[in-house]
Amino acid sequence: MAAKRYAVHPDYRVNVRSGPGTNYRLVKVLPYGASVPINCQKPGESVAGPYGTTNLWDNIANGQFVSDAYVYTGSDGYVAERCA
Repeated sequence: MAAKRYAVHPDYRVNVRSGPGTNYRLVKVLPYGASVPINCQKPGESVAGPYGTTNLWDNIANGQFVSDAYVYTGSDGYVAERCA
């Protein structure tokens, strides 16, 4: 089953990192108006964004994470399983 897609805040080009923090390698930058699947989520570095401050990071592909502070999930908590 495919993961549900969530909208990234339309005013931001969000950095995709290799792990759950800004100290991880930059993999790519999402375009304005992107939507992403959330395969799983894990705690990491706390980040402030348009949807609040959170330490949750969303896994959008193998080895690719974005801060949940930039993704509109409608929740302040987990919306997918925790990453292993």
